[in-house]
Amino acid sequence: MVIPHGGLKVLNVKVPVVVLFAAILLSALGGGYLLLLAVSGLEYKSQHRAMAEKVKFYSEQFSQWDSTITGLKRAESKFRNLFSVGSKEEVLKYTDASIGSLEVPNLAIDLKTTIENVAEIRDYLKMQKDIYSATPAGFPVPGSITSPFGKRDDPLTGDNAFHSGIDLSCSTGVPVQATADGVVSLSGWLHESGFVVVLEHGCGFETVYAHNETNSVKVGQTVKRGDVIGYVGSTGRSTGPHLHYEVWRDGKTIDPRSYLQRRS
Repeated sequence: MVIPHGGLKVLNVKVPVVVLFAAILLSALGGGYLLLLAVSGLEYKSQHRAMAEKVKFYSEQFSQWDSTITGLKRAESKFRNLFSVGSKEEVLKYTDASIGSLEVPNLAIDLKTTIENVAEIRDYLKMQKDIYSATPAGFPVPGSITSPFGKRDDPLTGDNAFHSGIDLSCSTGVPVQATADGVVSLSGWLHESGFVVVLEHGCGFETVYAHNETNSVKVGQTVKRGDVIGYVGSTGRSTGPHLHYEVWRDGKTIDPRSYLQRRS
């Protein structure tokens, strides 16, 4: 029943129960469909977001793999160039062990194995490089041996004595060069040795340079093979200009001659 304003005639409308039931049913179905669409939309967004996250994750993984493969190619190229230089001494002289880290998480097993192998080679080369850098090699001055290592007649007293190094004849003022990388543990005056420099090289090696005219390094200073550490003289207990050179390993003095011919 519709009752209008303004004194108009009342309108009576009769709606069959079946039609009313159908309208309610359609409204319910429509509402349910709309609700289903809304839920589907939310699920779609959720799935889309999850898929987007997976795409991002795999993209990052592929990027890491690509970087790793590129790094492996660079490492392979470096090793090929390195091992083409010739002798072991040349390889250790020019090797560059700091090739950077190749560790990449979550890689495939075969790729991870390859990386670990490269890392092992890198670590091995680094260890060998450290040993090479610490091992005395070559002459500290361009002189000839005038007094060998071992038992000899003392040049001042004539008595039989043990000579803990070798004497290299050389003119006063000639630069004395370090024969291996190391740290200066002593640079000063000793009664018999005069001005003396002692270098600690690591790997059990130590070298001594005595009777210098002057020293040019200080205690704690880091030196490289070939660096000038002093100048030839005749200070201390000496009969003339020369360099007294000693090589120590694991706390014992050894004959330096076996290291003079090593390639530096």
